[in-house]
Amino acid sequence: MPEVSVGPPLRIALILTNLAGGGAEKAMLKMAALLAARDHEVEVVLLEDRRDHDVPEGVAVRALAASGSLSHGWLGRRIAAGRLRRLLDGGRSHDLIVSTLPFADEIADRAHLRNHWCRIANTLSAEIALLARNDPAKAARRRARYGALYARHPLIAVSQGVGEDLRTALGLETRIAVIPNPFDPESIHKLAALPEPALPARPYVIHVGRFSPQKRHDLLLDAWARLPQAPELVLLTAPDPRLDHMIEARGLSGRVRVAGFQTNPYPWIARASLLVLCSDHEGLPNVLLEAMACGTPVVSTDCPSGPREILAALPECLVPCGDAGALARAVTRALARPPECDCVDFAPYAPEAVAAAWEGLAG
Repeated sequence: MPEVSVGPPLRIALILTNLAGGGAEKAMLKMAALLAARDHEVEVVLLEDRRDHDVPEGVAVRALAASGSLSHGWLGRRIAAGRLRRLLDGGRSHDLIVSTLPFADEIADRAHLRNHWCRIANTLSAEIALLARNDPAKAARRRARYGALYARHPLIAVSQGVGEDLRTALGLETRIAVIPNPFDPESIHKLAALPEPALPARPYVIHVGRFSPQKRHDLLLDAWARLPQAPELVLLTAPDPRLDHMIEARGLSGRVRVAGFQTNPYPWIARASLLVLCSDHEGLPNVLLEAMACGTPVVSTDCPSGPREILAALPECLVPCGDAGALARAVTRALARPPECDCVDFAPYAPEAVAAAWEGLAG
């Protein structure tokens, strides 16, 4: 990415729990690279030193604890917050500090850092509603915790839907800036062109996402069980015995491949016949943008939030959440008549516009 001349250099810290596989971590590294390319001093601060992603050139990384040694208990959180405050000198020498995902947000909140923003990457009310199905009391406690935590900080919402959710469902009155993740189709094209010897030789459909209730692998597998003539389903998901059991229980062992987490998923996405997203909730699912940039058609649940914003010109690609039959029918339609990929507007995600918006947050 070429360097861009901007205003005075800023000192920026991005706080994450770790760099394990995940969209939020990848998005923050992209943001770090973009800001560093604009001559800012950028460091990524990890609460534990686990790295599944490559760190961009020009971005410093500091870690508070070794991988696997971070305690999530009451005492462990207080220790981590104290270490973070000392490491960043309370934020006194930083123009902007941004944390992402609730655990890192909470540790940064306890550290009482100056110029601290929380980046919200998911629709929190949907997460709480999902939890309430099985444990209403726990859901109520989480709502109260999120409400108290995020009322104390200015927030970055990754989509209009996330911003509206914070205002209406959580009732927050704090400052909220809606800034999507940066997206550079040209860099995606270059990465997609790299050789990948493990790619399937036959046509396949792909799903990218960690194994968690939010991502609804169960729904996807239920839909695939209804599609005996569909191509192989490839899951870019870390292996998990529970996922293996789901696949075996539906008799799909010969039709579903768990290919694991991929540092560069783009050759896999670009050569797929279709990408399916079946989550119950998201923030702004970058994988939809990535697939469309690769020329790969998509089908997605119309979950809160993001898919409808991205696929406004392709409503036929959206299906109701939790409906395996509707998902199966949409997959069949998309494989028979692939929707156009060139009608998606990438302008709101242009790196220069996103970087300028972040720079405007500096205190």
